[in-house]
Amino acid sequence: MIDSKKLCEILANMAEKIQEQKDFLTELDNEIGDGDHGINMARGFAAVKEKLPAMADKDVGAILKEVGMTLVSTVGGASGPLYGTAFMKAGMACKGMAEISGEDMLKALSAAIAGIKQRGKSEEGEKTMLDALCPAERALSEALEGGAALKDALGKAVDAAEAGLLHTRDIIATKGRASYLGERSLGHQDPGAASSLLMLQVLEAAL
Repeated sequence: MIDSKKLCEILANMAEKIQEQKDFLTELDNEIGDGDHGINMARGFAAVKEKLPAMADKDVGAILKEVGMTLVSTVGGASGPLYGTAFMKAGMACKGMAEISGEDMLKALSAAIAGIKQRGKSEEGEKTMLDALCPAERALSEALEGGAALKDALGKAVDAAEAGLLHTRDIIATKGRASYLGERSLGHQDPGAASSLLMLQVLEAAL
């Protein structure tokens, strides 16, 4: 189970991880995008981290919703609306919950993915963050259905997301700035898939 206090701790760790990997994410984005993904994500999560002390007594759903709203208003480019929508949809799936189980986490992830698909008008296989998140969702679902503990199930989700990220090198981008490159986008990892993997890794490590 993850309660509000633990969730705030996880979000603070995400902010630190993204700051730590800012240059790597920006480097990936330099190759196929605007070259600002790491900078934008670090700025957005720094704003989230500042707000965490005031969120500690809120329920899980309210915290996730606040994170989403903060990301929308502080992260530039396409990532702000997409990650913002993801967290807000996850918050709606956890509305009023004091703590969440593995099943609740799966529902939140599924809601986040549905939000990203709707907002970005995108699907898995188009060289986006969905190519990390969708395999992670499937792996998490299969592991939980098989009776795995949450920590182990998240480990499977992280492995699947990592494989998905690596697979983005073999996909021609059809969404976002990278789509302008066409076949020249081959051989490069998607920055959004990379930042999604970082968040999942932090979540697993926190358990």
